[in-house]
Amino acid sequence: MPFDDPDIPLRSADERADIADRAAGAVVGSAVGDALGAPFEFGPPGAYTARFPDGIGTMCGGGGWDPGEATDDTQMAVLVADSLLEHGGLEPADMFRRFQRWAAAGPKDIGLQTEDVLTNGEPWDRAAALHFQVNRRAAGNGSLMRATTSAVYFAAAGREATMAAARRIAALTHGDRAAWEGTAIYHELVRVALSGADPLTAVPDALAAVHPDHRARWSAVLAPDWHPDDATEFNGAIWPCLGSALWALRTTDSFEQALVAAIDLGGDTDTVAAVTGGLAGCHYGLAAVPDRWTTPLHVPLPGFGSRVLKAPQLAHLAKELAR
Repeated sequence: MPFDDPDIPLRSADERADIADRAAGAVVGSAVGDALGAPFEFGPPGAYTARFPDGIGTMCGGGGWDPGEATDDTQMAVLVADSLLEHGGLEPADMFRRFQRWAAAGPKDIGLQTEDVLTNGEPWDRAAALHFQVNRRAAGNGSLMRATTSAVYFAAAGREATMAAARRIAALTHGDRAAWEGTAIYHELVRVALSGADPLTAVPDALAAVHPDHRARWSAVLAPDWHPDDATEFNGAIWPCLGSALWALRTTDSFEQALVAAIDLGGDTDTVAAVTGGLAGCHYGLAAVPDRWTTPLHVPLPGFGSRVLKAPQLAHLAKELAR
């Protein structure tokens, strides 16, 4: 178990089973969103429903991705999980080394900022900060896209601990505190969803725990009346990415509808759908994720031999994280 805290209440067998199912829904759901959205990345709004006018979308592949192939979003999320489970907690230097090994193997896709931080030759505790000092822009969604596995792992520790862990993991590649706070909010929403509550109800408490310098901007983008059309940045930035995921969850009533809404926004479709899928999968549970999407799902791991995770392996990984 990641924690041995007497303040964490003991759970019944039914509660543990429900949490395990929601954890699997989150991790598998995020990977499904990633792979489903990848072929539409940087495309126009409405491209998904234009491709599937009958409403029965499949893992179609395209843009260099095989049908069901997950991108860097899920690949990095698996590396986060591997490090947490192997060490029984957060070891930032180890996690950073895994990221570096993966980046050096030439994955099909890697964010420009993340690639620079992982290859600039600086140590793990300085690389992102130095990148931010030079560029002054580091609030991309790259720390958010990989956060579902760590959110599941740290959920049992409570709000303060899970948000603190999110910030530390985000800071490995993103020097802008805005990215830390957005990732921390996501951790907290997943924590609440794992308990069976609606993650949207957790937004006010999560915002109250955000650093005061960033609270107003995050409050605006996560407000109930915010719409993706209100975004002032491309959704590759962390604010509209998380805001769009919550909008998709808020304005639909099923896992599938939430992902369709997210992908149809266009732009950074794989990451927006991965974040949406993590929240929706946790909220609705694993059974809500369609088989036609999970069956072809696969996650290669460049730099780590021939290992490829499919949906059952991802579900098992999620349950290990939630123990």
